[in-house]
Amino acid sequence: MAAASPSLSPAELTRYSRHLLLSEIGLAGQQQLAAARVLVIGAGGLGSPAALYLAAAGVGTLGIADFDRVEAHNLQRQLLHDDASLGQLKVASAAARLRQTNPLIRVVEHAEGITAANALNIFAAYDIIVDGTDTFPTRYLNNDAATLAGRPLVYGSIYKFEGQVTVFDPKHGAPCYRCLFPEPPSAGMVPNCGEAGVIGALCGVIGSLQALEAIKLITGIGETLRGRLLIYDALNQKFSDLKFSRSPTCRSCAPSPAITALNHANYSSTCPPASTPTSMSPAAVPLELSVAETQRLLAAAPAETWLIDVREPHECAICCIAGAQPIPMRQIPEQLTVLPRDKHLLIHCHHGGRSLRVTEYLRSQGFTRVSNVEGGIDAWAQQLDPTLARY
Repeated sequence: MAAASPSLSPAELTRYSRHLLLSEIGLAGQQQLAAARVLVIGAGGLGSPAALYLAAAGVGTLGIADFDRVEAHNLQRQLLHDDASLGQLKVASAAARLRQTNPLIRVVEHAEGITAANALNIFAAYDIIVDGTDTFPTRYLNNDAATLAGRPLVYGSIYKFEGQVTVFDPKHGAPCYRCLFPEPPSAGMVPNCGEAGVIGALCGVIGSLQALEAIKLITGIGETLRGRLLIYDALNQKFSDLKFSRSPTCRSCAPSPAITALNHANYSSTCPPASTPTSMSPAAVPLELSVAETQRLLAAAPAETWLIDVREPHECAICCIAGAQPIPMRQIPEQLTVLPRDKHLLIHCHHGGRSLRVTEYLRSQGFTRVSNVEGGIDAWAQQLDPTLARY
């Protein structure tokens, strides 16, 4: 995909000899890899294997975009990092590992991550975008930016024991992410791996497939996953695929698309915090509260509030908020006659997904004073109590 094909040094000829033996790649294909520029978004579970294999393959310029820092719970699956990386910016840890893997390539760090403000400028510097993110706002942002920039987007996702891979490429007639998923699900309806868990080795499978798709796009070999969603079932060791077409009404890639620019408000994963009085009438109770507002409310009106932790017992054993009542989500229906209807129920979990569903369920059962604690105990640990263990 790159314009120039640089000559390979003797060291490169030796390093990439197994590629050179492949008639489908050979010297010309390896030169294409050396000239290619690939951006990996997310130095996490998917980005780790994808970036490692792209670096090892000799992709000449490899960008890594991530604003997060390395935490202990990352190490189960994010193989770019180790114990010595804890607390470091992920891009710094990732870049150091990738340069060790292949000192002959150029690694570019984007520590600010990808935002609506910088996406188009960053994408313009690369030939291919590899999406290793795990939230819906970022996936829609990456898709819309790639479509506007005319760049193929190699998509991967993981959930528990299942993974998905495809290539979105409207510039070459293929569908985009919005053709497959026109609108994001309601907040909290689909948990991420921090809510549902994920088997670590699954990341290796899906991330490696993403790297392989990028290599195929660069060298022009084989058949890519444009217009096909590859689905992997790790528990039953099965692959299947789903063909899908470009939508003529797609907001991102239709002939007259609704999305012609990137607006931050369209990709924000958080809502503005509500103003919370210390004593609320039922009509004034918001659906969600920030952890700071929750803490203030608990302190100001302890007799009128009840903090409920809907995580599993093994999670509560890792960390808990003092005074919280542990009631696992699955037990909520049988507790309807016990839960006090005259108190303001504050529901929290790990990141806020399960607790939001519990909040909506309780409201559907006639509880008028119930709110979800946005961000859950993880946000509480980050913003209010750093002594709490994070997982």
